[in-house]
Amino acid sequence: MDAQATPKGAWKITFLLFLFMLVNFADKIVVGLAGAPIMDELKLDPEQFGFLGSSFFFLFSISAIIVGFIVNRVATRWVLLVMAVVWALAQFPMVGTVSFTTLLICRIILGAGEGPAFSVAAHAVYKWFPDEKRTPPTAILSQGSAFGVILAVPMLNWIVVNHSWHYAFGALGVVGLIWVCAWLTFGKEGPLENTQVLAATETKIPYVQLLTSRTFIGCVAATFGAYWALSLGLTWFTSFIVKGLGFSQSDAGWISILPWVFGATIVMLTGWISQVMMARGYTTRAARGVLGSVPLIVGGCILAVLPHIAPGGTMIAFLVVGSGLCGSIYVVCPPMLGEFTPVQQRGAVIAIYGAIYTLAGMIAPSVMGAVIQNAAVPLDGYMTGFTINAVVLVASGLLGLLLLWPNTERARLAAGEEAAQAKFA
Repeated sequence: MDAQATPKGAWKITFLLFLFMLVNFADKIVVGLAGAPIMDELKLDPEQFGFLGSSFFFLFSISAIIVGFIVNRVATRWVLLVMAVVWALAQFPMVGTVSFTTLLICRIILGAGEGPAFSVAAHAVYKWFPDEKRTPPTAILSQGSAFGVILAVPMLNWIVVNHSWHYAFGALGVVGLIWVCAWLTFGKEGPLENTQVLAATETKIPYVQLLTSRTFIGCVAATFGAYWALSLGLTWFTSFIVKGLGFSQSDAGWISILPWVFGATIVMLTGWISQVMMARGYTTRAARGVLGSVPLIVGGCILAVLPHIAPGGTMIAFLVVGSGLCGSIYVVCPPMLGEFTPVQQRGAVIAIYGAIYTLAGMIAPSVMGAVIQNAAVPLDGYMTGFTINAVVLVASGLLGLLLLWPNTERARLAAGEEAAQAKFA
């Protein structure tokens, strides 16, 4: 059977959603980038700053689940638009003089708006690509996060150094409104899947079966470890460079983009290798599951070496490579979930997956803040925090290797549903 054609305009929508994710991660990185001046101006200790980093995720998971069910019934075009408006408006209160409480509340609101971002964007782009062609656009969406940091950090850091961290937030609000205008003009709903039609023709699988399937659990476990590393990078990497290693804020701005440049390379390589493997007949167990899990284990082993390296360039290099390898899992998990989830349920399942693994973002920054606060010197605290990260990464990668079997999941779920129906017939 011939492969399904990709509709005209699919890559234009993919590019707009890439920009959507770019804005998303620029919004995320700004607190970590301006961590040192924020801590100095508001007189925050490491535990308070860690709490601020975690606060972004307080409503992140809840909103991701709620919006995941909404996009099963509402066009993703309008959901994405509302989310982007919330992001932009949440930035502007920080332009003036703010208290810790105001900053905290705005970050919580921003997190609620951004919680569903990747899952809704993935659900939207999958309406433009058939299953066998979804890995490259998923990689491009994931690249939005990397480029959001790579492009935003130098510009935002220039604003922080030469003007004020307050204006960096305002700049992000303006950029968010520009994307809203572009999406209003060019955004469209994908033509490949009509959820209402499919609801009448496609067999539903109970959510309890989908959410307890081994591949779903494996995706959550593997991505949880990757997101632990990512949330530490968003909140603590720049502060580590300034307060742990003694670099200036100006130098730290450039150093801070290194993990994202390396991570972007890993993401694109993973998408390309996965596509090539599938074209050559490999199962998605190998081309997606194994390919995404092994780098987590390798990255964890690299981070475990950090405490035994002298502070300086080599330490930064190990941290960049160890954390950057984690990007592979973001490319492969959404397509794996899409393999066995009925289209009418896919938005909710991908959103619930995102809601669970991003709980790492609520835990990791606070854990790092606590160990720094209680360490004899800050550098020792950072090393303890990165060692904890290493353990989490290795464990999550091993769970991924054990549990990710997407190529057989749909048949197994269908057989279980048929047996359940026969039992009660």
